Amino acid sequence: MQFKDIITIEAGKRGGKPCIRGMRITVYDVLEYLASGMTEQEILQDFRKISLPVWGSRRRVNG
Repeated sequence: MQFKDIITIEAGKRGGKPCIRGMRITVYDVLEYLASGMTEQEILQDFRKISLPVWGSRRRVNG
């Protein structure tokens, strides 16, 4: 799965910020939720249209 399959950029949607495909939630929003301590499961419960393959497609960064 490529990022273009899950992230879209549309000029008239959320000011042209990258959004999760088919939703008005920005990638920045999701990253903010994670940074604030929400778990992947909590985000998936709050935004049921985000599918599990989105999480499975990301690569973990060792840090």
